[in-house]
Amino acid sequence: MSMTFLNIEFLVASAVGLLTAAGIYLILRRRTFPVILGLSLLTYGVNIFLFASGRLMVNAPPILNKYAEVPYTDPLPQALVLTAIVISFGMTAVVVMIALAAYLSARDDKIDMPHHPEDEGEDA
Repeated sequence: MSMTFLNIEFLVASAVGLLTAAGIYLILRRRTFPVILGLSLLTYGVNIFLFASGRLMVNAPPILNKYAEVPYTDPLPQALVLTAIVISFGMTAVVVMIALAAYLSARDDKIDMPHHPEDEGEDA
């Protein structure tokens, strides 16, 4: 294997790991906006992982030819990623609208349980 191919694999694996870790970190926040950003980053990480599963080829033909003896890039993961991008865009729009409605009704964007002052005197 060439050194360039190993560098590409390392960069893609690092990008997937970084996006996934940042996405999970942001999903665990208490405000809605970081949670939405975390879901988006996690989606990007999964999309890159799916895209890379179709074999990373440099200067390879995108379409299989019956006379070609060189390896080619599998088009199925590319189609799956394109579909996932469209679905995640729609779901992000829905989640943003739900978060906006929750903020407008409660005047706060925290996602934890509401605080009741009368419960402070009681032991839980």
